[in-house]
Amino acid sequence: MADHDENHGHSTAAWVSVGVILLGTAIASVAVVIPNLVVGIIGAVVMVIGAALGKILSMAGYGSDGHHAQAGGAFADAPDEVGADTRGKS
Repeated sequence: MADHDENHGHSTAAWVSVGVILLGTAIASVAVVIPNLVVGIIGAVVMVIGAALGKILSMAGYGSDGHHAQAGGAFADAPDEVGADTRGKS
């Protein structure tokens, strides 16, 4: 089993990519409900743009290891949790 990556998905690039892909999925879902090929193609294009946008933002430094990540690579849910051992606690 691979090591667990604590930074998985905790970046601006990941959130923007997932948001745009979800928007594309919603558009494509509307195309299924009202059978419309053009709307379906638009949804597919938006999904591809979302995937490309995630890669572009990651290369621009907005990924989990980019220069816009928090110092030390530590990610916290709230400012008062910085440095606190909150892993596995809810």
